[in-house]
Amino acid sequence: MGYFVTVEPGVKIFVEDLNPNGNKTILFIHGWPLNHKQYEYQFTFLPTLGYRCIGIDWRGFGNSDKPFSGYNFDRLADDVRAVIDALQLKNFTLAGHSTGGTISIRYMARHQGYGVSKLVLIDAASPGSVPKEAANKFIADTLQDRPKMLRDSTGLFFFQYLSPPSADWFFQLGLEAATWSTAAIMVALRDENVYQDLGKIVAPTLIIHGIHDKIVPFINAQETNKLIRNSQLVPFQYSGHCPFLDERERFNHVLVQFTG
Repeated sequence: MGYFVTVEPGVKIFVEDLNPNGNKTILFIHGWPLNHKQYEYQFTFLPTLGYRCIGIDWRGFGNSDKPFSGYNFDRLADDVRAVIDALQLKNFTLAGHSTGGTISIRYMARHQGYGVSKLVLIDAASPGSVPKEAANKFIADTLQDRPKMLRDSTGLFFFQYLSPPSADWFFQLGLEAATWSTAAIMVALRDENVYQDLGKIVAPTLIIHGIHDKIVPFINAQETNKLIRNSQLVPFQYSGHCPFLDERERFNHVLVQFTG
C-alpha cells in the first residue's frame, strides 16, 4: 500500500506500507542516491514472518515531492518524524542505510528517539563528514552529467558480482531523484556530521557494516560502535556498501534475530 504524507506545506513524502497489520514494524530509511525500493529483498521476505515493512522516499528522491530546499539532516529527520506521527508508529525498529543511517542518528538525537525501540545502522555515513574532495567531485559530476555519475559509481557500492540487469535496476533507482536533491545531500554530507549525536542514543543499536565498503570505510563503523553505548557491531565479510543486497540472506537473518 502506497500513500503520501505531508511533512510541511507543499511537500509530500511517499510511504510504502507493506503488511500494515504485521505484529512487528520496521521503518526503513534508504541511502543516497536511491529510494525505498533498494530494500526489495527485505520487503519480499520479512512480511512472510509477520513483519510490517514501511519504506519512505526522502524529499527529492523516488516518488516524493522534489522541492529545491530542505536537504539538511535536521529537516530530513523532521520529515521522518512527520511520517511517524501521521502513521502513529510506536515500539518500532528504525533501520537506516548510508545517509539514511545519518538521518536516523539525527532523528534519535533530535527527537529523543520518539517511538523507536531498536535502531539498525547499515553502513551508515557516521560519525564524521564525507571528505571534502570526494564530496566535491560527486557534486560536480552530478551537476555536469548525473546519469554518468550514477553509472560510474554503481560499482563502488558492491563487493559481490552484480548482474548487468541488477546494475541497471540500481542505476534506475538513482535516476528517480532530482539533480538538485542528489547534489544537495552530498553538500550536507560534506558540511555536516552526526558525531555529537551518537552519545545521545540510548536504544539498543545494531550496526551492520560490510568490511569491503569503499564508500564508508569499516573503521567508521568501529568508531560509531564505540560512541553509541548500547550498540553491537556485526561485520559482513563478503559485503561492500550494500550488505542487504551483497549478503541478503544473512542480512535478513541478522535483522530478524535482532528485532525478533
